[in-house]
Amino acid sequence: MPVTQEQATWFADAFQKLIANVDKAIVGKDHVIRLVLTALVSDGHVLLEDFPGTGKTVLAKALANTLDGTTSRIQFTPDLLPSDVTGVQIFDQSKGKFEFHKGPIFASIVLADEINRASPKTQSALLEVMEEGVVTIDGEGHPVGAPFLVIATQNPVEQAGTYKLPEAQLDRFLIKTTLGYPDSKIAVALLMDSSTRARASLVSPIIKPEAIVAMAALAAEVFVDESVMNYLNDIVEATRKNRDVVLGVSMRGAMALARAIKTWALTQGRTYATPDDVRDLAVAVLAHRIILDPESEFAGVKAEDIVSRILVDIEPPAYRAA
Repeated sequence: MPVTQEQATWFADAFQKLIANVDKAIVGKDHVIRLVLTALVSDGHVLLEDFPGTGKTVLAKALANTLDGTTSRIQFTPDLLPSDVTGVQIFDQSKGKFEFHKGPIFASIVLADEINRASPKTQSALLEVMEEGVVTIDGEGHPVGAPFLVIATQNPVEQAGTYKLPEAQLDRFLIKTTLGYPDSKIAVALLMDSSTRARASLVSPIIKPEAIVAMAALAAEVFVDESVMNYLNDIVEATRKNRDVVLGVSMRGAMALARAIKTWALTQGRTYATPDDVRDLAVAVLAHRIILDPESEFAGVKAEDIVSRILVDIEPPAYRAA
């Protein structure tokens, strides 16, 4: 069923209120907040990679506090077991049978802090649940429910004792982004308010999980013209043909971008997606899915720059309203 203009306006207003609420904790990072919320509504997950102390955990906590649902935080360490994430079967002597005790992955918003510090086996357990939305124990599936968003964080420094996420596994994340340091004006304002240490506590719940599910269903119905999808596909194919790339964006990545642009269009109050939506999201959704040639990577080539150049080289289709 096509999205009406009234529904699009409601969506955009609700989305803006969510951004404003999270902004109480993470000041001046509206674009990053918009990206994370887009992943939430698009049934995706987010990888935040940034230097220590830039507010990655605060952003995740603030988003969790915005949603009046269940939240959990998993501090990843080398000794963390898969069952510490997913849950475990425990024998109940009084009932004479095993019962499943849910792990912290069973929450609406899951903060996976410093995911690169966990062993590959534990990382795989988390990433499998992210993809399937189900925890399978002894052949029995346990759905994690909806909405379900994993916000994983990792530091690009202090690599001793860490386990780098395999490039193929990065494909499980809809969006990869960074917060970066605030500009001077915002930094001074934060310093003046330095007595407020738990900034995420400033954020209170303003939306029910059911409303997020309704927003996701609405976003799925946004109209996308075939010319826009052709443009998106041309960009994806160009990543596979680039001389600095060993492995380009997969079909999973292309479909992830196709879902995300529908949500992005609604955040602008439109009932249809445009080439600009593709351009706005291409780097955040596609760059981390690209595997660079080792020599090119050593020479300083970055996947983000490759996607940006492709956007310059490929001409978008002429604008046409639905």
